[in-house]
Amino acid sequence: MSDQPLWPSPVPIWQAEADAVAAGEAPELSGPWRLLLLGDGSPTRHLQSLTGQPVEVEVIAMAADPEPGREAPAEVQELERPLLRRQVWLRCGGDTLAWAESWWNQLEAEQHLRQRSQPIWRSLTANRAELYREVDGLALVRAPALEAGFGCPGPYWSRHYRFFRGGRELTVIREVFSPRLQSWLGPAEHIPS
Repeated sequence: MSDQPLWPSPVPIWQAEADAVAAGEAPELSGPWRLLLLGDGSPTRHLQSLTGQPVEVEVIAMAADPEPGREAPAEVQELERPLLRRQVWLRCGGDTLAWAESWWNQLEAEQHLRQRSQPIWRSLTANRAELYREVDGLALVRAPALEAGFGCPGPYWSRHYRFFRGGRELTVIREVFSPRLQSWLGPAEHIPS
């Protein structure tokens, strides 16, 4: 576990309707951002592909979370208790491009998060284990605690999803992306012609 306290979860200022997320709809997002936020691929692999740099994971905190706050995704309630929450920065070549938090059953966390500085998808796909990702939410969030790390003010685009194995939920993950990604993806908002 970490000696650092958990940071407050980001506060959504806008959220997509669940059925729109399930249908892959996000009319206000440009195509590249839509792929990043609504696609079921690995964001750490996308960041590495975009930048040409390996993803470095810095664990901020990893601690028991007996009562997730109301900012936690609703899907967290479906995980078996007791819960553990992990919060990390994702960096490529010195650029801080994302912040993420994940909720786990404590026993599952002990089994799957042995190498804390390793991206979650690497831990979960070790030995080529089958995994299913379901994107559950898309939001624009405020997160004052993230402004210094990103080096720019919010709001920020965020998504949350669940990983399943054998039809059973393993974790709920929320990712918040830095506007610096516009250097590779272009503007996040779709500009009609």
